[in-house]
Amino acid sequence: SMWDNVSMSTVFEMIIDGQIPGRFVWADDTCVAILTIEPVAPGHVLVIPRQPVDRWTDLEPGVLDHVMRVAQIIGKAQEVAFSVPRTVVIIAGFEVPHTHVHVIPATSEGAASLKGARAADAVDLDEAAHALREVLRKLGHTKHLPMVMSSSRTF
Repeated sequence: SMWDNVSMSTVFEMIIDGQIPGRFVWADDTCVAILTIEPVAPGHVLVIPRQPVDRWTDLEPGVLDHVMRVAQIIGKAQEVAFSVPRTVVIIAGFEVPHTHVHVIPATSEGAASLKGARAADAVDLDEAAHALREVLRKLGHTKHLPMVMSSSRTF
């Protein structure tokens, strides 16, 4: 089955379960979105399916569709929140064996590389998360915004 090679607990599962802190800007039954602590640009988000599937090519098509729909919503909000002309999406997955989609606010082609990722200051990460959450709220996505930024619970 597709679960044969899944590790018992990835760092993302621990964040989703609240064992490790995260900055959540989206949560639903299928996926969550958090700010990465090593952004390429301010507001760089990871959209992560709850199912710990290693390779995106192994995701059920319905899950992949949903994850990309959420990535598009996050991207539209990033364009507003960070005044960028577009966003870049990257699915790599060599760092963590759990599919995740990078959604990166971009002003140039340079954002299309994860080589520029650098550890960010906690205050800057909090500011970016709040800015993004505010735009998502204005765009009508309140029901998918966790009430507490550090939790994946939406109630």
